[in-house]
Amino acid sequence: MLTVFTRWYQERFSDPQAVTLMAILIGLALLIYFAGGLLAPLLVALVLAFLLEWPVAQMLKLGINRTMGASLVLVLFLGVVMLLTFGLIPSVWRQGVSLMADLPNMIDKGLQTLQALINQYPQFINPEQLNVMVAELKKMLDTQHVLDIAKQIIGYSASLLVLMVYAILVPLLVFFFLKDKDQLIRGSKRFFPANRQLARQVWFEMNQQIFNYIRGKVIEIVIVGVASYIFFAFMGLRYSALLGVLTGLSVLIPYVGATLVTLPITLVAFFQWGFTSEFGYLMLGYGIIQALDGNLLVPILFSDAVDLHPVIIIAAVLVFGGLWGVWGVFFAIPLASLVKAVINAWPKTEIQEPVPAPSN
Repeated sequence: MLTVFTRWYQERFSDPQAVTLMAILIGLALLIYFAGGLLAPLLVALVLAFLLEWPVAQMLKLGINRTMGASLVLVLFLGVVMLLTFGLIPSVWRQGVSLMADLPNMIDKGLQTLQALINQYPQFINPEQLNVMVAELKKMLDTQHVLDIAKQIIGYSASLLVLMVYAILVPLLVFFFLKDKDQLIRGSKRFFPANRQLARQVWFEMNQQIFNYIRGKVIEIVIVGVASYIFFAFMGLRYSALLGVLTGLSVLIPYVGATLVTLPITLVAFFQWGFTSEFGYLMLGYGIIQALDGNLLVPILFSDAVDLHPVIIIAAVLVFGGLWGVWGVFFAIPLASLVKAVINAWPKTEIQEPVPAPSN
């Protein structure tokens, strides 16, 4: 057994380039895992600077220097953020509060519908079991419990100080990352080992894929969210802005997100219209949006960025989401692609078997 392990170790880790790559990956993972909370503004700024580097590079091609290009791109980006903050978020907030206020009435209507079905088909469900279920449901969904859930969902408990720190530090860090990109890259190289050619190869392979994925995901969120909101508003569905935003954000979690967001949309539509033609048309249109997203939009946006089996994607969402929360979910596919790139690029040293001496 020890011989097998020794042979495997020599094949996989005898190359100094492989050892350097593994050390870099483990060091970065440990740093993010143990100091991610402290370095959160820095990590957020790095991600934003990575996304905004492309428009800055386009301005450089037009003859605009990096400082001016970084300033213009950052101002435009902050303008879009402010527009969303003061235009979209208040409407979504109001609809979220209204939904929480209407939730008890929705529950009562649902229970009445369920009771009517029980009276009509008593052979399928025992009325005593139904009463126990209703009592537990009411206990779980009392007003205080609903308010606690709402606070967790919308981040009501987040401190104003943390938001102020992000609002001030992150834009400054993004500006300096964009403005002094070359200097920062040269300065950071001194902290990495000299034998890093394999790490550089993996980074070059992943760099464009990560950018394409993040850019495509942002575009997908906007398109799916806007299309869903327009359709919901056209149908007259209540909480259309809130449900449109949730539908757009659901694409962050592959396969699982669309399933989760379907439940509130179905419930709101049912409590508003019941089993009517409007309910059927809304669910049909929502299904068409999801089908177009999965079969048309995703292949166009991610044809060069994602080449992973669905099982691998779901496993990556579970693992990285458990490690790093929302950011882990968002970057689950790029991180899984990174693991795949490392495995493909990992050198393998062939160990020569000793040749037995010829017998006399």
